[in-house]
Amino acid sequence: MLYGTMKVAIGGPLKVAFRPWVEGLENIPATGPAILASNHLSFSDSFFLPAVLDRKVTFIAKAEYFTTPGVKGRLTAAFFKGVGQLPVDRSGARGAGEAAIRSGIEVLERGELFGIYPEGTRSPDGRLYRGKPGGLARVALATGAPVIPVAMIDTEKIQPPGKVVPKLMRPGIRIGKPMDFSRYQGMEHDRFVLRALTDEVMYEIMKLSGQEYVDMYATAAKRQIAEAAKAAKAAREAEKAGKKQDES
Repeated sequence: MLYGTMKVAIGGPLKVAFRPWVEGLENIPATGPAILASNHLSFSDSFFLPAVLDRKVTFIAKAEYFTTPGVKGRLTAAFFKGVGQLPVDRSGARGAGEAAIRSGIEVLERGELFGIYPEGTRSPDGRLYRGKPGGLARVALATGAPVIPVAMIDTEKIQPPGKVVPKLMRPGIRIGKPMDFSRYQGMEHDRFVLRALTDEVMYEIMKLSGQEYVDMYATAAKRQIAEAAKAAKAAREAEKAGKKQDES
């Protein structure tokens, strides 16, 4: 009930304001479980994709969004629940990965759609990064659900980092054909199988999105970018300090 209300309240205005174009809606099954494996360009991805689908799709979100105290915290929790997000506890020995897998299996066992971002985090520069083999592959093999590759197009341009007001433009969504991995059934503990399955899905996402593929994890790329920015800042400060010394 809450999901339907939030879909009308948020999804309707999103479609009117941004007019997202969609290709491949016929590839979403009318009933039964399926995994939607998407690239991840923007925070808004988890809103645009559900907005264009008739069926409910459940994503995962960090538990902090659901446990923050105060009025703002309660409103945030209600919002994320309303748009189909599930809380994932990031604590513990294996953290969010195991929690995400359990959540995904539960959603699919109910015959619903489960959305996952194989890259594990948003792309720092619009390129497509290597998929993490744990979550997607293990959920797919544990449930036998088909994997449907999805490409979000231009969502990162709507509200780039540091921009408060979103840009009104048309993002796109391309939905690929369902992928069957039944040939790997019973091999969910084989790391080579997990890697192969994930890479196969990422290849399909790359074809749909047209993104440049980078054979490294997005988390590592973010660290490199942060370190480079830190080094550049230190260099600028050193240069300024040198100029002051020269002037004195």
